Amino acid sequence: MNLRTAFERGLLVVGIGVLAAPPTAARGVERQSPDLGAARALFRTNLDAIRRRDRAAYLACYLESDSLARTGPVGFRLGFKDLADRTGANDWPDFFDASDLKLAPVREGIVYGTYRYRVRYGEDEQSGLSERLFVSTPRGWRIAVTTAFPAPPGTPPPPRALVGATLIDGTGKPPVRDAVVVLRDGKIECAGPRTRCRVPAGVDTLDLGGLWITPGLVDAHVHFSQTGWVDGRPDALDARDVYPYEQVEERLRSHPETWFRSYLCSGVTAVFDVGGYPWTVAMQRQARGDPRAPHVAAAGPLLSTLDFWLNLPAERQFIYLKDEAVARDGVRYLESLGSAAVKVWFIIAPGRDFDEMARAVAAAGDEARRSGLPLIVHATGLREAKAALRAGAKVLVHSVWDRPVDEEFIRLARAGHAIYCPTLTVADGYARVYESVRTGKPPAIDDPLGCVDSLTLAHIASTPAVGAGRLDPSRGADPSGLAQLRGIMAANLVRVHRAGIPIAMGTDAGNPLTLHGLSVHAEMEAMQAAGLSPMAVIVASTRGGALAMGKLDEFGTVQPGKAADLLVVAADPLAGVANLRRIRYVIRGGEVRPLDELRVRR
Repeated sequence: MNLRTAFERGLLVVGIGVLAAPPTAARGVERQSPDLGAARALFRTNLDAIRRRDRAAYLACYLESDSLARTGPVGFRLGFKDLADRTGANDWPDFFDASDLKLAPVREGIVYGTYRYRVRYGEDEQSGLSERLFVSTPRGWRIAVTTAFPAPPGTPPPPRALVGATLIDGTGKPPVRDAVVVLRDGKIECAGPRTRCRVPAGVDTLDLGGLWITPGLVDAHVHFSQTGWVDGRPDALDARDVYPYEQVEERLRSHPETWFRSYLCSGVTAVFDVGGYPWTVAMQRQARGDPRAPHVAAAGPLLSTLDFWLNLPAERQFIYLKDEAVARDGVRYLESLGSAAVKVWFIIAPGRDFDEMARAVAAAGDEARRSGLPLIVHATGLREAKAALRAGAKVLVHSVWDRPVDEEFIRLARAGHAIYCPTLTVADGYARVYESVRTGKPPAIDDPLGCVDSLTLAHIASTPAVGAGRLDPSRGADPSGLAQLRGIMAANLVRVHRAGIPIAMGTDAGNPLTLHGLSVHAEMEAMQAAGLSPMAVIVASTRGGALAMGKLDEFGTVQPGKAADLLVVAADPLAGVANLRRIRYVIRGGEVRPLDELRVRR
């Protein structure tokens, strides 16, 4: 049984006969004993040898005896020689985290200890509890018993205190310098200055002096049914002869972990999928309680005023909003799926009466209220946006980009307690795809964090070749039009913000070159460039996103009782939100992960 198998099945080393006499029960953990220091030193040496992949140092910690046993749920193996033979150069975990060390003297010369572990072999991750029994021998202290049993699913990570960082809690309040944030059972137990939030006895600390803590980022507008390239949007550039659409969608459905990892790697701990195939709704359950995934809420199939063709033969992501009856039936269908919201794609369909479309949207809003589901509307024109607000829209997931918003829009948004999600950068991705095809140069990828998977990188690099002969030359050929669009969106964002309408950051990730995860950084920087302060952008990207998801009571700010979802960065984001790229740790559900663990290994 090698080291990897030991972690997977339960790793134990038992010195048979060591406990021949009945031990004295320890009356408390870490009580005073002259043996504790020696046992603790050996404990740390043993764990450090695993981190350093030092075989000699690792084996030197164990009792060299033929009675040594490695045991677990499936039995045990005897002998130190067997342990040595099975501990090889390729057995070490890719990542190893040991925390929450506890020690208690059993009797003179014997100390019992435990720690919590988390290991990763490639994409396979396990966590659990490991025991040690330390004994004093003529050759020094040795480990006589070691167990490692995987934790049941849903077991929270060990408690931890983050100390010394500057805390930006997501509420908009001034930052707290030299803060303490205590994490326990996957939630925030305390957050604030050292004078008010003390480190509990026996809890491991992580010194974050000189760093900054914010809530985990929330992307309030994503699409898991899209890839971030043209294979997921053949309406943008049709390459289905090379990448059959049904195969693309099956890959997306089968491998959500690709995007889960890219979001966490980018500092995003919650996402709102606001439209896609029915299987996206099931991702809410897949991600729930999994510290390797962001929180997920999903709206499921979109109700569309345009009878859009981008569907599969037996599965639709666009339900044509033909009339009011279809609207109500569609909402009831979404409710039966377990959708988190009702999403309407309010597109001006050629030849269709606007008032007829508005009545269908209003019927969807009325049925959504009856079902207790929020109404989300894609409405990029001012006329459609006003009709959506009258229909009860709680979230507008795009900027109004055809003209400046007016007082009526502001009044309707205030009255309906609506949230504005500007998605300033998604149009740029389409423009970059078309420019790449025209110039023959692959698009640049803004990925300093190393979060993009190799398949997406390869697809993006092939854009000029794939697009050759398939691109309508008129598409994306008017840079002045895009510049005008950007100007209107920026001005409307500032006006809406100044009017006190809540803002939620969202990227529309999944659209061509709006990549899952890392696109949040370009979006936040665009929001700051439009005129929002760094603090306003941070609030929109944390609290605002949680509010849009209807989950503000669960996450979005660093406050006691909320999920321990945090981002730790190396530079002050209040000096510029570009500093949110300088990630040191991402914490999801209390599990602390350094950026290096989350990067894609290529």
